[in-house]
Amino acid sequence: MKKVQASIGGAALGLALAVIVAACGQAQAPAGKCSTDSGLSLPPGFCATIFADNVGHARHLTVAPDGIVYANTWSGQYFKNSPPPAGGMIVALKDNDGDGVADVVARLGPTPAQGATGGSGVALYKGFVYVESGDQIVRYRLAPGGLGLAGAGETIVSGMPMGGNHPMHPFVIDAKGQIFVDMGSATNACQAKDRQIGEPGSNPCTELETRAGVWRFDANKPGQVFAAANRYATGIRNGEGFAFDGAGRLFVTQHGRDALQSWTKFYDNKAVELPSEVVFDVRQGGDYGWPMCYYDPFQKKQVLAPEYGGDGGKAVGVCAQKSAPAMVFPAHWAPNDLMFYQGKMFPAAYQGGAFVAFHGSWNRAPTPQQGYNIVFQPMKDGKASGQWLLFADGFAGPNRNPGGAAFRPGGLAQGPDGALYIADDVKGRIWRVTYHGPANAAPAAALAVAVAEAAPAPAPAAATGVDAAQVALGDKIYHGQASGGTCAGCHGSDGGGTSFGANLKAQKYLWSDASLAGIRRTIAEGVATPKESDGVMPPKGGSPLSDSDVDAVAAYVWTLAHPAK
Repeated sequence: MKKVQASIGGAALGLALAVIVAACGQAQAPAGKCSTDSGLSLPPGFCATIFADNVGHARHLTVAPDGIVYANTWSGQYFKNSPPPAGGMIVALKDNDGDGVADVVARLGPTPAQGATGGSGVALYKGFVYVESGDQIVRYRLAPGGLGLAGAGETIVSGMPMGGNHPMHPFVIDAKGQIFVDMGSATNACQAKDRQIGEPGSNPCTELETRAGVWRFDANKPGQVFAAANRYATGIRNGEGFAFDGAGRLFVTQHGRDALQSWTKFYDNKAVELPSEVVFDVRQGGDYGWPMCYYDPFQKKQVLAPEYGGDGGKAVGVCAQKSAPAMVFPAHWAPNDLMFYQGKMFPAAYQGGAFVAFHGSWNRAPTPQQGYNIVFQPMKDGKASGQWLLFADGFAGPNRNPGGAAFRPGGLAQGPDGALYIADDVKGRIWRVTYHGPANAAPAAALAVAVAEAAPAPAPAAATGVDAAQVALGDKIYHGQASGGTCAGCHGSDGGGTSFGANLKAQKYLWSDASLAGIRRTIAEGVATPKESDGVMPPKGGSPLSDSDVDAVAAYVWTLAHPAK
């Protein structure tokens, strides 16, 4: 495919509009033939093309009836160190020649230079594209042809809560123009001191007045301001992916809570499988349990959280009255999007079933990190019907962890021809999945991509004044192989940092004087109010570390930034 690139700048009612048009990716196999270079493992008969690449941190997608794919990209809180591509934060992609690859990419709307940070949510309604932008939902009228905007944006909702653990606002719009939007929780379990082991949960949890639920607004009405009165459902910790099934029922995924394994008084090693990731059938006035309750897959019911009198799964209390999930998946996989298949391209057995995009875990140590895939869940009458199946794997590559994954699935959408689009928010890749097998085939699982779980990097050579035995023990604790350590989940397996935890190799110290004693003190006391990263660090990382364990972790962390030469 010949590469063509142009840049068009213009102003509409005072709003600068940047558009970049370019050919994208390498030529793929013609329609009807399976690509061999998509990098994905799929069930028999399915194949994928790399529809677009390097579009920015794309999470959610939507597809117009004419096949143009729209993505909202994000450069905010979770992507501080990765500048977005030039141009607007909204991306429109079109495949003109039908080869499964977008040959037109238009970047629309406000640019980073104008202060735009984008967002995750995107939807189409009555000739407008609606996007999340910081604390707002804004709409833009699409120009004829769908690859440009016909004027300035209109703010539909403003003042949505930001900050805390979950500042994003994914949303969906129904045929009546009702916007259903997630307001993720600011905390892990509604504690006054977030993520502190032994700290009771607030009761009542006043955070629920403005967070951890679904809010409803009117897509036809500009100028709405966020208010508690618009709450539609409550008790959903972080509802990343919305979708309607064929009967019009609304569903949302939930990212389950963290840190149960740190409550060692109540939990053993099985706690890494708690709580399940779930999908709820969202109904007006529903209460889905957070923060008091979590779903226990071993008992197949909601049980009390330890911050609210729970005892490791025996006590149920008020959780008996909370709404049960419609689908259940393994713990900490991070379901970022949901789509009910209503097309005709895939075999009939897929119609009405649910696809779920799992962003991937960070806190399943000492077991391997999991997720980073797409699964298919057969459905019947709004409930899971049978076991889910692995549908697409291979996104992460050899490093299945947040800091090392090559790609992380974040968004799903169905094209008018029935093709499935999958978005990645690491490098901004979008795949297009098609089917070329028998129409009556039963759903089958893809082959799981074997990941050679890399052994932790060898502990840096002990520098002068640091005991080598301590460093070796600290290495094991850091990587979750001893004493219930959780450090690698936030700081990365190599110590290079993530959005949740600082880069420990950068020799940038915000909480100590860079001495071994200062690092030890920071680990022991924790970081309740981070200055730069997003993750609160409880004392000792929330792990039951002895004084000698803390010494060992401090020694290991010190050597990360001071390797022997």
